[in-house]
Amino acid sequence: MSRRVASFALNRQYRTRRDAPMSTHKRKNGDPAKPQLKDTFDAIVGIIARVKPKLADLGRKDGRRSLLDDLQHLVALGETLTEQRQRSKLAIELADTLDREALFVKDQKATKIEVSLQRFEEQLRNTEDANNSAYDQAMARATVLYYSSRMLTAWRDGNDAIAQFMLEKITGTACQTTLFWKLYLYGISYSESDEKRLSLITVPDRELLAARMLEIGKSILKASSRGSGDGAAALADSRRAQDAVRWIQKAFTLVEKMEDTETPGMAELKRGILRSLARAYYLSSSIEAENLARAETTLQELIASIDNAADNTNPEHNQLRWMRLSVLKKRKAPDPVMEGAFASIIDHTIFTESEVTDILQELRTLSQEQKVVSNVLRRCIIRLLDGPAENAMFIDRILLSLISHCAKDQDHSRAIMDIEAGCSLLTESEFELEKTPAMACLVVLWKVGDRCYEMKKWAQAAEWFLAGTHKAFASIAQMSCPKCFRKAALCYIEQGEYARASQVIHHCPKGQSSTFYLLFLSAVHQGLEEDAVSAIQDMAVAPDFDRKMLLLATQLAHESDIKSVLLASLEALLKTVQSHGPTDSDIEAVLLARCIIRLVIRLMKDAPTEKDRMLLVSNLIRHCKTASTLVQSAVAGKNAPFIAKDVSWLWRIVYNTAVQGCSDWQHAESQIADLFEIAFELVHAYSRIAVANTEVDVFIHMAFSAFSCVSARMFVLRHSLQSGDDKIDQQAVVLRNMQRVKETISYVKEHRSSDLSDRETFDDLLHAVQVFEAEVYCQRQEWDKLIGAINEIGGASLSSYEAIADMLWSENTCPVNVLYIALEALLHACLDRGTLSVEKFSRWLRAICTILLSRNTPTDRAKAISYVEQALVVLEDQSSDESEGVYPIDERQWLLSTSYNTGIECLAASYLDEAKRWFEAATIICRSVPDGARHSERISDTYRRLLDQYVPLAT
Repeated sequence: MSRRVASFALNRQYRTRRDAPMSTHKRKNGDPAKPQLKDTFDAIVGIIARVKPKLADLGRKDGRRSLLDDLQHLVALGETLTEQRQRSKLAIELADTLDREALFVKDQKATKIEVSLQRFEEQLRNTEDANNSAYDQAMARATVLYYSSRMLTAWRDGNDAIAQFMLEKITGTACQTTLFWKLYLYGISYSESDEKRLSLITVPDRELLAARMLEIGKSILKASSRGSGDGAAALADSRRAQDAVRWIQKAFTLVEKMEDTETPGMAELKRGILRSLARAYYLSSSIEAENLARAETTLQELIASIDNAADNTNPEHNQLRWMRLSVLKKRKAPDPVMEGAFASIIDHTIFTESEVTDILQELRTLSQEQKVVSNVLRRCIIRLLDGPAENAMFIDRILLSLISHCAKDQDHSRAIMDIEAGCSLLTESEFELEKTPAMACLVVLWKVGDRCYEMKKWAQAAEWFLAGTHKAFASIAQMSCPKCFRKAALCYIEQGEYARASQVIHHCPKGQSSTFYLLFLSAVHQGLEEDAVSAIQDMAVAPDFDRKMLLLATQLAHESDIKSVLLASLEALLKTVQSHGPTDSDIEAVLLARCIIRLVIRLMKDAPTEKDRMLLVSNLIRHCKTASTLVQSAVAGKNAPFIAKDVSWLWRIVYNTAVQGCSDWQHAESQIADLFEIAFELVHAYSRIAVANTEVDVFIHMAFSAFSCVSARMFVLRHSLQSGDDKIDQQAVVLRNMQRVKETISYVKEHRSSDLSDRETFDDLLHAVQVFEAEVYCQRQEWDKLIGAINEIGGASLSSYEAIADMLWSENTCPVNVLYIALEALLHACLDRGTLSVEKFSRWLRAICTILLSRNTPTDRAKAISYVEQALVVLEDQSSDESEGVYPIDERQWLLSTSYNTGIECLAASYLDEAKRWFEAATIICRSVPDGARHSERISDTYRRLLDQYVPLAT
């Protein structure tokens, strides 16, 4: 019998052959039992032939002994024939023949032979030799064997009443069966036998008799073990089991009286009787409650007798232990008793696949007995660990069952302790689970932890997750432990136990995105902004970065309203969006950039110090550049129309911030220049996106942005301490920006602006840029390009020429010709526009004349006298006003002395015409200087005298 059968021996369904106990089996290759059956049949017929005459003459004493021997022999042959008839088709025919001989029957009628034998028994009792002890044993054996054979044969043929009658005849108990009344009607007197007859038979005969009683009892028991769910059928089965009890009890009573003569066969028979009796007690306990206790007592007696046996792992012995367990379960025995029953099974089990399955299935029926099941499973683990190496294959199943069982325990602390204890058994024995079973155990732990988490039982969930970090799962620790620690840390964070969360996070692998996320959560919940920002930044660059995790972090940062943390989250999120490429992420990236810029501006307003604010300004510029790059990419692609509103908002906010920075930020020219440049890029992109709906205001601000950028960069250049290649690069950038300003202004003036005031504004901006350009060329000492810039200005901007002239005048390395060109252009601009600052004019004229006269060429002198004559015109226009503020006296004196001296030089060089013009100019100037009459007279005398002196030579 397998262990599974043993485990449920008391509840198994059996099929009975009572309906056809004598059925035969078909054989394809003939009937090998025919010769034996025929020999038995012939022997029976021969004995019958001898017995019949003796039965007719029972009064002869000499025939009684031989008759008893023949009857005993006939009984033995009848048993043999009974066994052979079940295996042969020929038996049916032979049985019919014997029936005709009135010896064997096939139904429940009393045959003639029965009546004859009864009469024979009475005659034996009444004979004069009835009390002769010499025949007692033979008579008793013949009678008992006859009754037992008839009992067994009747039972096998389904004649229950006859079998019961024969049983009572054997045991001597009064009987009121149907057969008894039939015999009574036949005139057969019946009297109880006593125990003397049983005491006279031999031990083997007793064993045979008890075995037959047991066989019938077991047959009834099998028929009552069908386990029908029908209430009526179940009751009928219990009643049949109660009938089996009586048969088996008779057998037990018989062998119990033979303790003094017990043999190995008798001991085995007794154990068999007790096993069947215990089963019968169990199955009949529903109608006889006391039978359940009797079953337990019977099994205890059996088990006690085998616990000290040499072969203590005999499968049949373990069947008894399983039977006891079933009895204990049915009577709901206390936990210690149940554990003891399981311990007896486990300690005497040779573990196989089927045994382990039986144990686990049995424990599933005790799922409510939490402590019993966990203790039994741990005992199994201990036994497996102490057993042979091949037992290791079952440890994973037992441990998984233990964990699964504990997962259903309502007592959380007990469940965790039981799991810890079970896992520790493995580590203490240095046993390591393989990866697959270890993972199966962890899956169960995680499921329970997740369920507790969903129910907001965070502390319990954390303990379930931490249970997965036990050393028993070392085979997958590298993969599983980080997950367990992270889950547990998250639970403690939800619970608000941040100190414990930090301890758990400390065990998580460094450098992993999930670890940084947990650090972020812990920091955010505690209000640690710097730690949270650092965690976000580390998470974004981790090798296993997960964007979903960052989205969760961003949402949490927004809910917590910690701006710096939210900024870090948005920045990291923007990087991930950009990493996916521009095709699919332009719109999302621009939106993120817009959110970041808005957040940075809010942070700038709340900055506690100027240093903090300027750090945020740098951050703002960085994000504005990113936004500009994203917009440019979108414009080049197909998503431009979808970001029009975002771009409109971006360029305006950047432009306004730069304007605000001009007044609020100190020493921030470079940052302001960067913002204006970004504003220009954005507004230019917007003009390309919203072509049909672009207002003039957009183009005006485009020009203003470009110009403001150049202006700010010029301030940077003027205050820059850098030199060498860096400064040259800066200057090149500024020059490129200037060219962009000029192109932008030209485009706006030509295509977008018709307002006169706007055009004048653009001209002013353009002139300023031209001055900046000249200044850069001056710094770079690119004089040819500077001359080109001066010529490009033309005569329309007096202030531009003036600025350039002032710049060149102060530049020691400036070539004279360059300065001259600038000054000359300046003078022409003054004269052309009629806008004259006499004082400045006098200075510029003096400088130009000085340069021309220093060259001392006829052409240069001619230009110089023309400029002096222009000065005379200016003096004459101011003649009514003698104020020194009109034309400086020192410049007048310079004009006078220069004209006089130049005239003398020209006269000496025989340049009479030139000398005449210079002396005439000097004479006119005398009118505008103090004591001019005297100076005029002296000039005239000098001129005549020199003229008289040099004229002859000239001729």
